[in-house]
Amino acid sequence: MIPVVTPEQMAAIDAAAPESVDELIARAAFAVASRAVELLGGTYGRRVVVVAGPGHNGNDGRVAADVLRARGARVAVIDAADAPAVLPECDLVIDAAFGTGFHGTYEFPDPGLAPVLAVDIPSGLSGHTGVAGGAVAHALSTVTVAALKPGLLFGAGPAHAGEVVVADIGLDVDSASTFLVEDSDVVAWVPPRASDDHKWRHAVWVVGGSPGMTGAPTMSAAAAFRAGAGYVRWSVPGAEVGAEPADLPLEVVSFPLDAADWAASVTADESRFGAVALGPGLGRSDAAGHEVRALLRSLEAPVVVDGDALWLLGTEVADVVGARRAPTVLTPHDGEFERLTGTAPGDDRIAATTALAARTGAVVLLKGPTTVVAGPDGTVLLVRAGDSRLATAGTGDVLTGIVAAFLACGATPLRAAGAAAQLHGLAADHGPGRGLVASDLVALLPSVWSELIDGATPGRA
Repeated sequence: MIPVVTPEQMAAIDAAAPESVDELIARAAFAVASRAVELLGGTYGRRVVVVAGPGHNGNDGRVAADVLRARGARVAVIDAADAPAVLPECDLVIDAAFGTGFHGTYEFPDPGLAPVLAVDIPSGLSGHTGVAGGAVAHALSTVTVAALKPGLLFGAGPAHAGEVVVADIGLDVDSASTFLVEDSDVVAWVPPRASDDHKWRHAVWVVGGSPGMTGAPTMSAAAAFRAGAGYVRWSVPGAEVGAEPADLPLEVVSFPLDAADWAASVTADESRFGAVALGPGLGRSDAAGHEVRALLRSLEAPVVVDGDALWLLGTEVADVVGARRAPTVLTPHDGEFERLTGTAPGDDRIAATTALAARTGAVVLLKGPTTVVAGPDGTVLLVRAGDSRLATAGTGDVLTGIVAAFLACGATPLRAAGAAAQLHGLAADHGPGRGLVASDLVALLPSVWSELIDGATPGRA
């Protein structure tokens, strides 16, 4: 995991450091200068322009300029307040105008054809949300100090920051409660099977769908198997025996549930299951809502709540889920989040997700370009794997099945959700550039998992 801290937390970490401010600036400047040398491919005869603002960020840039001069580069330092609209021709621009604590708007000067290296965060981006205030430079790379900042991972941050390098300058970031998930975390967090395992030790029950609408639970069931479940049961309330869809994997066991009063049937037979996936394609009838609430109030197994079950819970989610003793994972997209809380997540997605987790006592997985997984204790995992290829029907159902499988395998709810989101994204990274469909993800899960086991890094953190 890579620590992520807010601008306020970073200021507190700086203030608690035993080193002097000048020493910390020198270390940060050396990291910036070293990255600049990498991007330039050397220093002799290279021309560098540093746009330096007030405060520590500007001082990092000024001291980095001294380091580069000492190594043979020709460096011009321009004060951010007096910068021209178009910068002088050069081989590299260092953006040290404003840091993560900047508020307001800022127009970064035109760098021309020169690549830009940003110090801590591209100037003009919010360190909290990544919202751009003004014209923000598109950096080729960003050197950020000690830990990642939320603004590099949300909003316009990823598009403007380029390749992000975290510079270790000796600061203590152990106080961080937010982390970016890495590939290695996936295998570390999901317990391996024991030599004496049998199928019931990792069993998943998928309850969802409705007659004629069985695609969503089928996708979840297939994903649960491919993610490591030993046994998967598939139940669509009201579906006739023998009416299973043709694409339901042969290994999945169909189990009939009545159209009404089905919650009691699930509760009566839950003891053999490590997790229940509830809601994909369930429908939004009042009767379905009654059964969802009844099941969650009585179910003692860990449960992943997704899709229509989230919609049916609505703003009652805290009353129903908060009373549960067993682990619960909620997996909303933005629309479902608004249904649960009455408001959209907004720009500060970490704060919104943590608030819902605290209110419900559940782990909340808020889907998005940067997925946020928050526990009720305030711990947050962020996932950047995957891209816009996941914006297609059924991919959320696949994610539900993976989370359920990881829960059934013994992962803690927070880690099951974080690891599932990472694996889900890595599978998308392995898929075709165009035309990826949800079933492609299911098929890719075993091979991506195998690469993780072998120590490969098929995707990005």
